[in-house]
Amino acid sequence: MRQPRFPEGWNEERVKKVLEHYESQTEEEAVAEDEAAFENQSQAIMEVPHELVPAVRELIAKHKS
Repeated sequence: MRQPRFPEGWNEERVKKVLEHYESQTEEEAVAEDEAAFENQSQAIMEVPHELVPAVRELIAKHKS
């Protein structure tokens, strides 16, 4: 059986915690979290064509390092 592969810094425990967080949210809590993300002035939210996602991820990774 294959072992699951996780992104750097992630493991099974972290994935379970994230799933638990979102699965236990009420609809109102989920909406409030989404609205708060749009109010964050230090980040931008935008649509990107699927074929450009790998390039955008690479640019973000380079920016962080």
